[in-house]
Amino acid sequence: MIRPDDIYKIGRLGKPHGVAGELTLMFSDDIFDRNDADFLFVEVDGIPVPFFIEEYRFRSNETCIIKFADIDNADQARRLVNCDVYFPKGEDDGDGELSLAALMGFSVEDSSTGTAVGRVVAVDTSTANTLLEVEAGSGQKLLIPLAPDLVEAIDHQAHTLRLRIPQGLLEL
Repeated sequence: MIRPDDIYKIGRLGKPHGVAGELTLMFSDDIFDRNDADFLFVEVDGIPVPFFIEEYRFRSNETCIIKFADIDNADQARRLVNCDVYFPKGEDDGDGELSLAALMGFSVEDSSTGTAVGRVVAVDTSTANTLLEVEAGSGQKLLIPLAPDLVEAIDHQAHTLRLRIPQGLLEL
C-alpha cells in the first residue's frame, strides 16, 4: 500500500481534451518529464491509484495534455477531473536533481544547535527566494529560506533535511 510519505503532489487533472481520453494536467513540478516516469499516482476517492502514462505533450510551462493507459474516451477521463496527481518519491533522484516538492514531509534539523525544528508542510516558490513552511512541534508555522549555502545535508532515506539556520531566525 502506498503511504502518503512515499508520494508528493505535483498537480491536478483538469477537463478532458478531445474524445480519446486525454486530460489536461496543471502541474507545479515537471519531475515526471525530467525523470522519464512510466506512471503517476492519481488520487481517486482518497486513494492513490497508479496510472501508466501513454503519452503527454506540453501546452505551456504549467500545463500538459496527458493520456493514461486504459483511459480511452471522454467519459472515462471525466471521472478523473479535479483529481490530484502525485509522483513517487523513490523515482525522483534519477538525474541527481531534487524536486522541491519531494521535501514535503521531511523533518528539518538546525545543524548549529542540533535540534529538530519541525516538518516541511509546504514549499513556497512564488518569490525569488524559495521558502520552506515548517510546522514546529507546537503547531507554529515557520518560514525558513532554502538557500543552497544553508543546506548541510539531505537524507532521502530518513526524510531529514539538515540546515544551518541563521541565528535568531526561528525567534521571528
